[in-house]
Amino acid sequence: MTTSDPASVPSSATLPTPGQRRAARSAQNAWSGVLFGLGLVAFVDEAVFHQLLHWHHFYDRGTTELGLVSDGVFHAISWFATIAGLFLLADLRRRDALWWPRWPGGVLTGAGGFQLYDGLIQHKVMGLHQIRYVENLLPYDIAWNLSAAVLLAAGVVLLVRTSPARALARAEAR
Repeated sequence: MTTSDPASVPSSATLPTPGQRRAARSAQNAWSGVLFGLGLVAFVDEAVFHQLLHWHHFYDRGTTELGLVSDGVFHAISWFATIAGLFLLADLRRRDALWWPRWPGGVLTGAGGFQLYDGLIQHKVMGLHQIRYVENLLPYDIAWNLSAAVLLAAGVVLLVRTSPARALARAEAR
């Protein structure tokens, strides 16, 4: 067939609708947000708690120099996650499949998930560092992990509310 043949040109009825494109790329919308959220909260942790406040390094079980190197590696990996999330976001926009209500759910899930992992696994289980080196850590641990849980819960709620099955059910109900 040639391009002048009317049968070779898809009709508008065969093209996917924006809603179908978003539903087909639902996971990419969520993962783009998760990677961006993870990178964003890691950047805030690095900038505020490591550099500005000097409360801790990524790895505090060695020398100060090792702590600074670990911060650099942590910073680089967090930026890779941020950039990967933005590349996925750009791909979604290019394909006209970006689902804005779903993306923030991914961002909050990534941010809260990383912060909760940091607070429970890195701080408590592995003992890589503490939030702050003070006599009574409990208020810091509660604030850190509670804010992480709130971010994570909000993100999961948004992801559930924007699941493809729920979006399809709402569209059919109209």
